[in-house]
Amino acid sequence: MKPKDPEETQKNKDMPRETAPEETPDLEQALAEAKQKAEEYLTAWQRTQADFINFKRRSEQERQEFSQYANSTLYCNILPVLDDLERALNAVPEEYAQSGWVEGVKLVERKFKTILEGQGVKPICALGMDFDPNLHEALRQEKGKEGMVISEIQKGYTLHDKLLRPARVIVGKGEEETEDTVGEDDID
Repeated sequence: MKPKDPEETQKNKDMPRETAPEETPDLEQALAEAKQKAEEYLTAWQRTQADFINFKRRSEQERQEFSQYANSTLYCNILPVLDDLERALNAVPEEYAQSGWVEGVKLVERKFKTILEGQGVKPICALGMDFDPNLHEALRQEKGKEGMVISEIQKGYTLHDKLLRPARVIVGKGEEETEDTVGEDDID
């Protein structure tokens, strides 16, 4: 084989390389397709990342709610004990109301309520309020201002602003008590 002439080799290097006319559109099309795929992948990745962030946020919120309300059954079982303690203190005869042991039991009751309030358990204010079926359980209706709670049979409680136990109440039915009817009731 005969070696190439150095001048001819140099001429070939200096000449612009011609490309096939069909090759350029194929490359541009391939580049456009690649860019479109890259954008699709980027969009899908961003959507997946947003979904994952929402999932983490929702999981954290559920975990916090679970820890807040995990002991709700325990509180529901303890509340009747508090009810009995309050009834017992309300039934103490007047002559024993100032005795040391009654004062001690009152301190225990206050401590019990303080502990429950520290855990987010709060009593529902029902007496004299408008009847709210979300917070109150009507046991019966009696004479009194219509739609207003006129007596509370059992206290209701909330746990972190969610209903733990509804207040059992008597609701007024709209007939006002007159002095005559009050006197008749007292006679019976």
